Amino acid sequence: AGYKLESVVFDSATPAAGQYDPAQAATNYRKFIADSMVMAAVGPVMSGEGKAISPIISEADMATITPSSTNPDITNPTMKSQYRPKGKAVYFRTVTTDAYQGPNMANYLFHNQKMKSVYILDDGGAFGVGIADSFQKRAGELGVKILGRDRLDPKEADYKTILTKIKGLSPDALYYGGVMQAAAKLAPQSYEVIPKVIKAGSDGVYDLSWPKQSGKEAVEGWFCSQASPELVTSPKLEAWVTKFKKDMKRDPTNYAITAYDAVYVIADSIERTVKDGKPVNRSNLRDAIQAAKLSSLQGPIAFDPNGDILTRTVSIYQWRDGEIKYVAVAPEK
Repeated sequence: AGYKLESVVFDSATPAAGQYDPAQAATNYRKFIADSMVMAAVGPVMSGEGKAISPIISEADMATITPSSTNPDITNPTMKSQYRPKGKAVYFRTVTTDAYQGPNMANYLFHNQKMKSVYILDDGGAFGVGIADSFQKRAGELGVKILGRDRLDPKEADYKTILTKIKGLSPDALYYGGVMQAAAKLAPQSYEVIPKVIKAGSDGVYDLSWPKQSGKEAVEGWFCSQASPELVTSPKLEAWVTKFKKDMKRDPTNYAITAYDAVYVIADSIERTVKDGKPVNRSNLRDAIQAAKLSSLQGPIAFDPNGDILTRTVSIYQWRDGEIKYVAVAPEK
């Protein structure tokens, strides 16, 4: 279309938070908006960031496409006044949401691992609480006994008091909703206190560095999920994965591919805007993203009126011998 795309990258992690910081994400997006050359964004990674930035980009009529943020509140039409006060969808996703990721993991553990009782933990973040809620709701619907729920402080070092309580209840499974700051400590401590309990999390613990952080034995057997199809091992993407490894000097995750797809959607939307004879500005580009219908690395991409991708695949993985292994598509029921 005659346009050259250049990336401007900001990090929302702060030393004070020890991980992503929603306030820093809001600051970063205000910088994007202040730059008249920024037409759209890819991100954020985390849902806590998404909740912080959504009303800001709504006021600016600037679209962002997240490759990994899955909390459903942000795109929930009943929460428009909070997250998109101007009405139009501005928060698009190339992954599905925790309205499917949490429940589908519950389906998998119930049907495939014969889970009849579970204890649930979350890390207090927007993502962790939301996905633990959706997992808990579905597990209850399946008749699984919910033995209790606790919140982990990601900045605390010792979770053994909670784990000892869980041990006394003898659950079939432990489900953790949250990200790596708490998970890095939870894995070795749960391995020590409740080694035989089935353990599962979400895409928040799909982190290739987890065995290095927690020890290979500690993460062994943990299940996790991704809110996308399994892409990294797809024969169709072999050339792409090989090039990524060569260029980036590391293995890609599925969300590297959904991020690539997000950029592709933006590029395609710019091209269609130009072909329609319209100026490339934030508002027109948002409209073009909303109308996107294209074939990407992960397959067809189109969005509903709220910005959510129409496909709803959730994939299940398990840590085995220090590596993450694809298991199956999670059952939808």
